[in-house]
Amino acid sequence: MSVPPLLRRARRRISAITLVSGVPLAIALALLAWRFGSPDAATVVVTLGLLVVVGVATWRARQLDAQWLVTRLNEHPRFEDSADLLFAPPATLNPLQQRQRARVEQRLRESAPDLRPAWPWARVLAMLAVAMVISVIALAWPRTANPTAAADDKQHRAAPDQAQLPILRAAQLRVTPPAYTGQPTITGEKLDMRAVQGSQLHWQLQFAPQPQQVWLQFHDGRRLSLQREGDHWRATEALQRPGLYRIVTAPAMAAPSRAYRLEVVPDRPPKVKVITPAQTLNQATAGQRQWSLRFEATDDFGVNASATLELTTAKGSGENIDFQRRQLILSGSGPATARRFAYTADLAALGLEPGDEVVARLTVRDNRSPQAQQAQSPSLILRLPSTQQLQTSELEGAIKKVMPAYFRSQRQIIIDAEALLKQRGALDADTFVKRSDAIGVDQRILRLRYGQFLGEETEGGAKPPPTSDLTTSDTPTADAHAGHSEDDGHDHGHDHGAGTGTQAAPVFGRATDVLSEYGHTHDHAEAATLLDPQTRAILKAALDQMWQSEGHLRQGHPDKALPYAYKALGFIKQVQQAERIYLPRVGSELPPIDMSRRMTGKRDGLGSRTLQRTARTPGDATIVTAWQALAEPDAPVDLEALSRWLDAHPQAVPDPLDIAAAIDEQRQQPQCQPCREQLRAQLWPALRRADGPPLRRNAADAAGRRYLDALGAPAEEGR
Repeated sequence: MSVPPLLRRARRRISAITLVSGVPLAIALALLAWRFGSPDAATVVVTLGLLVVVGVATWRARQLDAQWLVTRLNEHPRFEDSADLLFAPPATLNPLQQRQRARVEQRLRESAPDLRPAWPWARVLAMLAVAMVISVIALAWPRTANPTAAADDKQHRAAPDQAQLPILRAAQLRVTPPAYTGQPTITGEKLDMRAVQGSQLHWQLQFAPQPQQVWLQFHDGRRLSLQREGDHWRATEALQRPGLYRIVTAPAMAAPSRAYRLEVVPDRPPKVKVITPAQTLNQATAGQRQWSLRFEATDDFGVNASATLELTTAKGSGENIDFQRRQLILSGSGPATARRFAYTADLAALGLEPGDEVVARLTVRDNRSPQAQQAQSPSLILRLPSTQQLQTSELEGAIKKVMPAYFRSQRQIIIDAEALLKQRGALDADTFVKRSDAIGVDQRILRLRYGQFLGEETEGGAKPPPTSDLTTSDTPTADAHAGHSEDDGHDHGHDHGAGTGTQAAPVFGRATDVLSEYGHTHDHAEAATLLDPQTRAILKAALDQMWQSEGHLRQGHPDKALPYAYKALGFIKQVQQAERIYLPRVGSELPPIDMSRRMTGKRDGLGSRTLQRTARTPGDATIVTAWQALAEPDAPVDLEALSRWLDAHPQAVPDPLDIAAAIDEQRQQPQCQPCREQLRAQLWPALRRADGPPLRRNAADAAGRRYLDALGAPAEEGR
């Protein structure tokens, strides 16, 4: 007899022991499932039980391997602890080992030992007894333990002539997502569903016996009636918003329906990411002729294959800016959920010149139907350097425009006045006059700005900080100029050298000569700015026209003010086109600090720095009242008001459907205390948090403690 038969016999014995012990127990459990459940449950239990028993038997049999066999053979003295030679390759054995192996094989053939495990009869009988007890219990248990069957029998005995209440026997919900999503139709028996917004929901219900009416009652009060077709009740609706619903019949069902949940997966708008260029504002380099643009558009259900690129060119400066818009259709590449769009703009074809700008923006749309969603990329700006910037880059000084950039709002006043005239027929007299007066105020503010630029005084309010192109004197009148002396710290533009009284010829570019001609800024209108006499005269004419325009606007006559406003705009355009002057790159010279005012405690002209605490608006008391009422077991709770609050504040809680389900459960079971506790816990995130305590002041250091001690000391000690 060879070694493998010994091992096979032992494995068969251990497998038989496992099967005899486990199969009866699996059958008994299947009988128990059949008795208290259904035949399908019994089939599942017996199948799983037999699979478990077979798996355990196979595992235990594989535990008996060659090592186990060698150990069992060496337990017999006649094999002389040499059973391991039976499994060694003959080529690796020396002559003595080969001879010993032959002796072991000879003795094994003459009398092979029985290595099969003995039958554990005690354990086998115990398992059989347990299986027998379980089987007897399953067969002897009365069938009236089924609550549904007992209730039906009782109903038949109590009222044999009364119609039975409807019972939901089968239910099916089919979800058809929108075609543009590319998702398949889902059909199942689960009435809870999570689907894409716009999906078609089709219910199919079956009752026994048939009710007279069936409808779906939603938590927000809506009702969806079902139509009967043969033995089935059907209804269809598009999913637009989340909600809870119950199945309601007339007459009412024997067992009330639970609340089913419908969740909406929103179709999010696409997103556009700019790949090239890396910045939104870009400065064109010298000799640049092309501008490369690359975008990436992503969407959850796919982006349209084409996108619109809008190119806007801005030419000119000041109020004489001309805009031109072009729209191009770009084709994307890549998958529908992440398409890429690329375009290379030819700057020469766009007609760009130095100082012009081009703005690019991409608009993409997704595949949503019937109304597609769109998204726009950030505006990308390419700015070509102007001639002034090119000149500035080659000079050590700076090129400064005569007029600041913020003096460009006269056109807006004209636009507002014309718009007000168009609305005259739709407005009453008081409203028309008030709006005209408001435009007049804007005209006044603009006039005062130009007046300050010419050196005129402002009408009330604090003076602005002194700058290089504004007055640097604290004296409010022009007559104070006569009080200046020769050594007052100002450069009056006179040559006092040599005592001759003659004025030296100015040298172009020298700081002293530029300041002597333009920079002596006091409250004199003739010497307040860097304007030449001709430009200053034009600006004065613009101020006169603004004054006339303001007067008519304040009186409620915008039609009479428009001619003066147009004339003012024309003068401003002439000023903006004035010649430039050269200024050296020097810092602003602030007036010296008046040391006589220091440490005097005078607070004239200082504004209050006290922080005004604004009162917090009280929150809605509905949620607080409901949360407090739910803490008492018998306190009434206004669930209708809570539902209205939830509809008005869906963003106040993490999941509004959870609170809606808790409200519905409390409405169905008013005496359910766990339901009250669950609803109260759901309302906790919506409660307003209490204001935190004020921050504690930092502890005083050594110097601070000495200062505090000095404040608390008597007057005599302080001296």
